[in-house]
Formats: sequence, C-alpha cells, structure tokens
Amino acid sequence: RLCLQSLWDFVTAKEPLIKSPFFPVLFSFTAYMAFCLPYIALDFLSIRLPNLRKYKIQPQSYPTLGMMVPCIIQSAYHHAVLIFPVTFLHWYWRPMNLPVIAPELPEVLLQVTLCLLLFDFEYFLWHLLHHKVPWLYKTFHKVHHKHVSTFALTTQYSSVWELLSLGFFAAINPLLLGCHPLTEIIFFLVNIWLSVEDHSGYDLPWSTHRLVPFGLYGGAPHHDLHHLKFKSNYAPYFTHWDKLFGTFMES
Repeated sequence: RLCLQSLWDFVTAKEPLIKSPFFPVLFSFTAYMAFCLPYIALDFLSIRLPNLRKYKIQPQSYPTLGMMVPCIIQSAYHHAVLIFPVTFLHWYWRPMNLPVIAPELPEVLLQVTLCLLLFDFEYFLWHLLHHKVPWLYKTFHKVHHKHVSTFALTTQYSSVWELLSLGFFAAINPLLLGCHPLTEIIFFLVNIWLSVEDHSGYDLPWSTHRLVPFGLYGGAPHHDLHHLKFKSNYAPYFTHWDKLFGTFMES
C-alpha cells in the first residue's frame, strides 16, 4: 500500500478535476491519443528506416495521412457526441467516491488481471457473434474491418454500437469486482494501451505478447491476422478462448 499511497495522494490532490463530469471523456481521449502517437511516429519513420521496417507485420502496407485524419476526426466526434453524454449520466447517478487510503499492490495487480480476463471473455463472445451473424456484421462490425492492415488509429474506428458496447464491458467489470478507484484508473489505462498495441501493426521486441510466456497472450500479430483473414482470432488479448473454440490461427 505504501508504494501506491503517494501516487493516490497525487491523484486525490486533483479531486475537483477527477470529480468533474468532463474528466472521464477527457481522460479516455487523451490517453488514447497519447498511446497512438508513438505508433504514428513509427509509421512515418519506418517508411524511411529499414531497421524499423522489419518490425512491421504487413510491411507492404503503410497508413497515409489521408487514412489517419478520418480516424482522428471520428474518434473525437464519438467522444464528444456519444461518450460524453453517457459518462455525464453515469457521473450524475453515481458520484465518484475517493477514499483516503490507497489499495495494496497485490490487490491492484490481481484485480486489473481479472478485469482484463473478463473483458477478453466478453469481447470474444461479442466479436464471435458479430462475425457469425451476417446482419450483425454488416450493420455494426463491418466499419471496424475497413482496414485489412491495421494501424494504431484504427483501434477506435468503429460503429457507435461497437464503441458503446465495448466501453460498457470495460466500465462494468471494475464495478463487478468492487475495485478501488485507483485500480479502475489503472485498468482503463492498461486496457486502452493493449487495444492500441493490438491494432498498431507492429511486432516489436518489447511487445506485450513477447513478455507473457507460453503463448498465452496473442498481441498485435494475433489480432492483425484477424483483420487479414476475418475468420479466426476473435479474442482481443489472450489466446485460450480461440484455442478452446477452435478459432485460433497461428500468427
């Protein structure tokens, strides 16, 4: 607890901002764009630098500025017009309570892992259903598959229904587990980062899937193959559900 207390004290010092109805949407969009920026820079640099190009999963395809800008505009629009009203209602009905004491580190690590595993399961079922039912795919999920070769900004390039559904899964899991607000914030950051990394189009030496042993975590190569082939690798992060349901394809 002591190692997180100073961090939590820093967070609670910004209590008026955190309790503001504008905080969730600003937090989400700022974190998303901050995590996308390194990959945007990599997209432009790797075209000219062969040492970086070798990490591109689909080196024959690079995003252009004309492909990136619509993704940014759509994400900003969705955050302002759709996500903000939803988070405002949540703020109105359930004001955030900021306890004085920080959570213990083992508790944070366990609950963040459980939140990720729950989200992975929920997304797998949602994703599989939207690929198996043609009407659902055409009406709601097809937008996200516009780009066969993904780049970071395609992470949130999706329909309104998809964005709100996945946002609901991410928001409800910390509530179900009774997470401390700091744990909730850390989970949101980790979830956004992993989603961006999944769509980055790069297999870097320090990528998350290389840090998790035994092939338990698929990462960017796993999800990139889903966008390329469409009929495999439905889970966003881990590989066990695809292996269990026979939808796993080696990247």
